[in-house]
Amino acid sequence: MRESPSTQGEPSTSATIDDSCSADRVEDSQLFLSVPALNQAASFLAHTASFLSQCLPVPGYVGLSEEDQELVTLPPASAVDRLSVQNSSIASAGTNSSLGQADCSGSPSQENTGQMVPSHVFQNGTSLFQGLVERARKTVRGSADDIGWLQQDQSLPTTEDGTARFLEILDSVRKNEHKLPDSVVYLLVPGLFSNHGPLYFVKTKAYFSKMGLACHIAKIHSESSVSKNAREIKEYIEEIYWGSRKRVLLLGHSKGGVDSAAALSLYWPQLKDKVAGLVLAQSPYGGSPVASDILREGQLGDYVRLRKIMEILVSKVLKGDVQALEDLTYERRKEFLRQHPLPQEVPIVSFHTEASITPSVLTALSHVAHLELPIAADGNSTRIPVVMPLSAAMAACSQLLVARYGEKSDGLVTRKDAEVPGSVVVRPERKLDHAWMVYSSLKEEPGDEADTSQVCEALLTLLVEVAQKRRHETAMKDE
Repeated sequence: MRESPSTQGEPSTSATIDDSCSADRVEDSQLFLSVPALNQAASFLAHTASFLSQCLPVPGYVGLSEEDQELVTLPPASAVDRLSVQNSSIASAGTNSSLGQADCSGSPSQENTGQMVPSHVFQNGTSLFQGLVERARKTVRGSADDIGWLQQDQSLPTTEDGTARFLEILDSVRKNEHKLPDSVVYLLVPGLFSNHGPLYFVKTKAYFSKMGLACHIAKIHSESSVSKNAREIKEYIEEIYWGSRKRVLLLGHSKGGVDSAAALSLYWPQLKDKVAGLVLAQSPYGGSPVASDILREGQLGDYVRLRKIMEILVSKVLKGDVQALEDLTYERRKEFLRQHPLPQEVPIVSFHTEASITPSVLTALSHVAHLELPIAADGNSTRIPVVMPLSAAMAACSQLLVARYGEKSDGLVTRKDAEVPGSVVVRPERKLDHAWMVYSSLKEEPGDEADTSQVCEALLTLLVEVAQKRRHETAMKDE
């Protein structure tokens, strides 16, 4: 029986349709000659992506659900070779390609039975891992890109070094040469957790009172937000001014300096005639890497739930507001200072130090409070000092900041972030940690070293000189 001429030398209709449906994919298929290995890699990538997205969620990435996954079939390597042979025979026979294009929706051949892989897995996987890399970079970098941002901003005024003059004044103070005027009132503004440290600034206030100077400690809720404390400080200043008719010199330590500066920024029109100047001692004016690393999203605090622990500690135990810590992060400080810059006419002195990390600090204990026992038989009460190893804690934090960022600090605040633009900056070489300024040590200071009260007096004396110089320069300009 003779074959029909129309069918001689031509492939079957099913083969033609199959070839034409696969023709558009031949070039792509040739790129994956080892399809089983590719499928295994894709499957592994999908599982890894799912696992990592649960451990480290990446913003903007949404995994595919099982119902929404569109599956595609990758042909095995043997099918690719056969497709090439079939296409060669089609080309040599000069078959009309329109026949193959007539129905590309036919069912796939039995040979095209590769493993099933989720579509878009490579695209989603790439997006996921890019997010993971960025998150890992953010975690590793931490606050490295934020420390010292105030000095990097060329639009801000430069600082002036007042260390030499400060040391001269401090030497005179230790020789009982006191120059602080009694024509002003001195307001000491404490920092975080001062409500739980009854001896915060107490020694300094007693020292000023002995010299016949009016000195007060601002009784603010230190664990409140910067804006709330700024309003309270403003009310303190107005109350002192209207009661004494004297201007106020402020000295704020740590967050107290930030709160005081915020009061001047927010309420300067009401306070410009009532405030003579401000000293910021060890204040995180630009922000704190410790607060940022604990609270900022994507930092180390996220991986050990340190943020949640701090929220419970501040809100439940200390009855404060966790925003008090959040306001000290770099993001919050940048936002606040850009919206509420400190008035340039305010005389400012910035003071920052570096903590000692020698082994001797491990034995140092800070006297933060005391317990008063019931009156004894002789009629005298007994006080037991409450001490804490604050110096050891500050030394550990300082060493951590040096190891991670290469930045010197007092344990909580880096030296760069404590310098207020446009201020007179005091940068002593003496090793002093963050808690030294307000809590006395059980060990007496060496005879050749000034104590905390003398340092505060020298800083305020320098501020008085800066204010006088500023007034003189203003008068010269007016003339």
